[in-house]
Amino acid sequence: MSFKIAIIGAGSIGFTQKLVSDILKVEEFQTCTFALTDINPHNLDMIRQIIERVVSVNKLPAKVEATTNRREAITGARYIMSCVRVGGLEAFATDINIPLKYGVDQCVGDTICAGGILYGQRNIPVILDFCKDIREVAEPGARFLNYANPMAMNTWAANTYGGVETIGLCHGVQHGAEQIAEIFGVENDEVDYICSGINHQTWYIDVRVKGRKIEADELLEKFLAHERFASQEKVRLDVLKRFGYYSTESNGHLSEYLPWYRKRPDEITNWIDMSDWIHGETGGYLRHTTEHRNWFETDFPRFLARADRPLSEYKRSSEHASHILEAIETGRTYRGHFNVPNKGAITNLPADAIIESPGFVDRFGINMVEGITLPMQCVATCSASINVQRMSVEAAVNGDLDMLKLSVLHDPLVGAICTPDEVWQMVDEMVVAQAEWLPQYAEAIPAAKERLAKATVKTREWKGAARLDVDLKARPAHAH
Repeated sequence: MSFKIAIIGAGSIGFTQKLVSDILKVEEFQTCTFALTDINPHNLDMIRQIIERVVSVNKLPAKVEATTNRREAITGARYIMSCVRVGGLEAFATDINIPLKYGVDQCVGDTICAGGILYGQRNIPVILDFCKDIREVAEPGARFLNYANPMAMNTWAANTYGGVETIGLCHGVQHGAEQIAEIFGVENDEVDYICSGINHQTWYIDVRVKGRKIEADELLEKFLAHERFASQEKVRLDVLKRFGYYSTESNGHLSEYLPWYRKRPDEITNWIDMSDWIHGETGGYLRHTTEHRNWFETDFPRFLARADRPLSEYKRSSEHASHILEAIETGRTYRGHFNVPNKGAITNLPADAIIESPGFVDRFGINMVEGITLPMQCVATCSASINVQRMSVEAAVNGDLDMLKLSVLHDPLVGAICTPDEVWQMVDEMVVAQAEWLPQYAEAIPAAKERLAKATVKTREWKGAARLDVDLKARPAHAH
């Protein structure tokens, strides 16, 4: 088989190397063309060298192309993958720091909450540009695989307004299942599960360990007996105790999607763990990415050395992309959890929502399991986020600042903390700060600046309940 795969944002070096290595582990795909594209020519050149080394060392016929011209990369591609971060760390910093002035303490801020909603406003116009290129120059029927957050909003916009079949891919489901395997002391493939909901609020509604059905009480007991998880996953375990279902999402992420755990500054530290950013640290992901933004520069020789190892020694990862391509192209069926429009697959969530739920892939594409009914308590939290996502997508597509403010107002955590006046001013401040990445709001931004000049809502300089200073000398563990 020989077809073209385009990777947008290929300068995410470690992730791109993983995706390509996974695909090359499929024997039929070793003649494919990989078209790498990124707006950063330096990072693009590094990943080009790495992938070319993988191909050369393994004596494969695969071709590697690299270009900063996205449309050129997409031309003739059958599959297009995206792992972009629009606005980079500069915009991300305002997603975290401006809401803090209004009392909104986020750990990650890239899915919903104030930061995630504004991240979606930056991403969606770019995603729609990708879709335009795919419609016009990609292979007819090309599929778009989106790895970029905010997952649901990006996938919603691409499917509804982009005119391209788009599948959102995340690894939260796999990671949560690995935790369950660990607390039961079994291998990952000895845990079977049905996980359903929306991205980052997906629920293990049926868990089997070696074929035995596990009830909520036993699952909770096992987690509480695990010293590390009992300390790091306090929010997830409290939700498990009260809801009866375990959530896929990390402690820090989950804490900012629900209105109960981060609304009182003096209680936030009761629910988080500071052993790693992902367990709830204020602005934790921003600190982590800032400290490690250039780690691949110093570790470039290590990446090249890893590329020198034969693929026979490489273990294919649990990322869905290569498995989806293999199933569609070869007919070898694959079961995974995918982000797609609901269309009735989950009976008690809206048809237009982007769900994350089980599906099977074969030559006919992705076939979602239909007829899943979520428990009411899970529906309640998912529905609150879906309503925010729907308004956010509409705002981003139409450049509707009033709708954007309404979406932020309805965000569960923001709504638990801020008054409407505070939300209106906070959104004005965020769009002004991010104006260069928000072309759809160009006409609305001058008036927002005028309102800010006359602002009456008081703000404060607040680092948050649990913020650590950035250590630019830090090195990530995975770089060693």
